[in-house]
Amino acid sequence: MSRRHHRSLQIAAATALMVTAATACNAAAKSDASDSASGGSGKTFTLVTPDAVGQNEFLKLAVSGVKNAAKQHDGSQKVYESTDTASQQQNVQAAVDAKPDVIVLVGFEFADLVAQQAQKNPKQQFLIIDACTTKTFKNVGCAVFREHEGVYLAGAEAGLLSKSGKVGAVDVLDTPQFRRYSDPFAAGAKKVAAKTETSTRFVGGQSPFDDSARAKEQANTLLSKDYDQIMAAAAAGNYGVFEAAKAKGAYAYGVDVNQCVSAPGTVVDNVIKRTDIAVEKGIESVLAGKTGTVSYGLKEGGISLTGLEDGVDSSKCVIADHKDVLAKVEGLRDQIVSGELKVDDPAAS
Repeated sequence: MSRRHHRSLQIAAATALMVTAATACNAAAKSDASDSASGGSGKTFTLVTPDAVGQNEFLKLAVSGVKNAAKQHDGSQKVYESTDTASQQQNVQAAVDAKPDVIVLVGFEFADLVAQQAQKNPKQQFLIIDACTTKTFKNVGCAVFREHEGVYLAGAEAGLLSKSGKVGAVDVLDTPQFRRYSDPFAAGAKKVAAKTETSTRFVGGQSPFDDSARAKEQANTLLSKDYDQIMAAAAAGNYGVFEAAKAKGAYAYGVDVNQCVSAPGTVVDNVIKRTDIAVEKGIESVLAGKTGTVSYGLKEGGISLTGLEDGVDSSKCVIADHKDVLAKVEGLRDQIVSGELKVDDPAAS
């Protein structure tokens, strides 16, 4: 789900606007370059984001990842921040023209563009984060996440904290991919409290990823039936879920980044995607000639909870006040990492 709390999953079809000069790209999109190499002897990495980084924690982590990779290789890195579909295209072209060792791109928006460029530039190495090309290319590495493992742990927290014994979720769409954010939540709750009642409501509609009103409505449906712990997997609609939960004195869970700061006292915890880890490890794999798709979960450090990260005490998350619950969740995490406990993936074929 990544940055999709900022825009709909649906992206515009590729336009005819493609520039081949880096100067044209620099005129259209923000570029931030940082060179840590001595005499340019190290590796070079370029990161292209689908949106401006700003305060977007998901993208800020990706920037940290590429900077760390450059430091490890005594190299340099450049970041191109896109603002729309046209600048995404321009930035990818500019990155290809610069011929760095690895071009890193974050988000599903780049899948088709990378497929085109990978075919035209077989010697250029690409890494896509949180998405992949439909067709496999020898020069394209993909990093995806096992979100369902983190959602399961958040569900366990909900099961342990629920006073009504009712745990629910507000999900964007009723599809296997998005049920990764709701089915494991229910499973985790039942793992720690077998009699827990669970239910999922779906946003749907014309704009499921950007409809705070419908998300709030679905949350209120659950709240009216005494569900007191709600997984918010409604993209931009999460803020509607938080508003509904706060008004009823209930609790919610965020995704991708720390959303506790948006609703202190209401958001218990968040399922975090460590894009920095995926970027760093992904670059190493690509440089080693290992492309294809690599999945990052709890074991690899690619998925976590805010409650399990350093700094939880200052996170403004409710879970910070429940160390006993965190201790039990840490035990479940260790079981998943060791393979003792397997979390079913709704999206698995």
